[in-house]
Amino acid sequence: MAVDRDGKRFPDWKVGTRNTETGRKRWDAIKNDGITDVMSDCWSPYENFVPKELHTQSKAETYTVKGYNSLFGHFLARLRRKLKCCSKSKDMLKYSVMLLMLKWNGELDAMLN
Repeated sequence: MAVDRDGKRFPDWKVGTRNTETGRKRWDAIKNDGITDVMSDCWSPYENFVPKELHTQSKAETYTVKGYNSLFGHFLARLRRKLKCCSKSKDMLKYSVMLLMLKWNGELDAMLN
């Protein structure tokens, strides 16, 4: 997921594995949004699509994403351990995450009205 630390919003997210293809899709969706800094962990495929001049790789800078991952696990049982409540459908996982992000961003009420 992409997280705007200042606005505390989710500009974009993709459901998929943590590979270069999924990362590139996410980057392509947000790269024209006036991004001045990209903070990420030290996952090497980021170097294939995030410009070096914008990119800082440091686990110390990923605390916001870690916090949101915890939030998702708290509200969405399908993102917890695989023993119970696991998602068997990629579509249902996508819709559950989308609903939570829309609610968190304050956009869900506008869509329902």
